[in-house]
Amino acid sequence: MSKRVVDQAEGLRRLLAPPSTHVVAVAGMSRGEGTTTVAMGLAAALAVQGREVLVLDEHAPRAGSAAVLARGDGAVDVKPAKGELLSHDFDPRSWSPGGVVVIDAALDDEGRLSATAEAADDLLLVLQPRAASITAAYAGVKRLHYAHGLQQARFLVNAAPDERGALQIMANLSAAGSRYLAVSLSPAGWLHADPRLEDARRLGRTVVEAFPASPAALDLRRVASALLHWPRQSPAPRAVAAA
Repeated sequence: MSKRVVDQAEGLRRLLAPPSTHVVAVAGMSRGEGTTTVAMGLAAALAVQGREVLVLDEHAPRAGSAAVLARGDGAVDVKPAKGELLSHDFDPRSWSPGGVVVIDAALDDEGRLSATAEAADDLLLVLQPRAASITAAYAGVKRLHYAHGLQQARFLVNAAPDERGALQIMANLSAAGSRYLAVSLSPAGWLHADPRLEDARRLGRTVVEAFPASPAALDLRRVASALLHWPRQSPAPRAVAAA
């Protein structure tokens, strides 16, 4: 059989195969980074693009968590992640076949991910253009590297006043990860510091739903579009307890 026929047959199998679920864990290395706002905003942007989206909220029932803020008439399904949903045996893909699962990840007291978030296809770290936030992000990546064998992650600069500053942070953090931590840190983009975010929060909506033409909403839609084309990354190897 010719190579061309084999390639055509493989292409047909891929075309007919059911789409796989993409699982993205969104995490901040410290409180106040806007992680839940980013997770819910990305989920809403993906839903606008016709994707079936499930948000697993690891912060519930804390005030301000995704499960607490989500409205029942929204386009995104939000479930609090607790108990068996945080175990090694739970596979979020079974709850959203062919869709996108966004995990609003909560780190434990030692800065580690849950078993569910650890097994995501992608880890997206959220930070802000403040010295304390950047330092916490670097330290957090170092902890994740030692705790989970983290080798690659993406990051997003939230609440950036301008593009130039955001791009500089992205370049510096990417270089630091590669040079000092042996971790590949890929920039996923940045979001404007947008007063409409707070307006949307008061309305109990994401900025994508409440103010779709706002700068932050446009940024979120751009990141969500890119997310759908991210190459699937292998989950980090699980940490093994010492004997």
